[in-house]
Amino acid sequence: MIATILLSVGIVFLAELGDKSQLMALTFALRYRWWVVLGGIATATAVVHVISVAVGHFLGAALPTTAIAVVAALTFLAVGVWTLRENVDADDDEDTPKISRLATAAPFLVVLSAFLLAELGDRTMFATAALATDYDWAGVWLGSTIGMVAADALAIAVGILVGKHLPERAIGIGSGLLFLFFGSLTLTGIVWPNLGTLLGAAVALAVPLVAGAVVYALIRRRAAATGRADADELPVLPADELR
Repeated sequence: MIATILLSVGIVFLAELGDKSQLMALTFALRYRWWVVLGGIATATAVVHVISVAVGHFLGAALPTTAIAVVAALTFLAVGVWTLRENVDADDDEDTPKISRLATAAPFLVVLSAFLLAELGDRTMFATAALATDYDWAGVWLGSTIGMVAADALAIAVGILVGKHLPERAIGIGSGLLFLFFGSLTLTGIVWPNLGTLLGAAVALAVPLVAGAVVYALIRRRAAATGRADADELPVLPADELR
């Protein structure tokens, strides 16, 4: 069983390197506390992988993977738009950062549901199911869960290091744009399944780029309007006091 656990850890860990799950973990680490993100990922991974090892290779035909992918894409897009809107409307004073309503609304459940939707029907799930057909299911489940959590923990560590050197608004905007990218990338894979990874990512990148340009324009307009309002409020001294 130990050999099965080690084999599953190695396969899943390598499969997760550079996968969207790591990017999601990094994004959540920029918004929430690291133990909340890691707990949500571990719980979602344990649930998804126990399903995959229980049902095995029959799971792929049983799951409505396209419908799940559409729901996941729409969820990512909605979270991205929500996050960007909050940061566009946030005050410019860095000493009093705006606390996201999303961050106060059960962040563990947000992370848990996002990873459940993202991992159902993912390649890691099918790899786990394939391993379970030839090896002990308990070892595969435990090893695959450890492997995925370990890979995502690396991304969380990167998110923590990056978050320490960025202002609150930059973190929020970056998170929103990444969520838009996840959503558009998922939809691109549904509409054009044979497009390829690199080309699909390039097409999906158009959505956050356009959104980023719009956010930048809105922030500049808001800053200009605030500057004019502050100038109008300056007191006008009488002419004799100016001499």
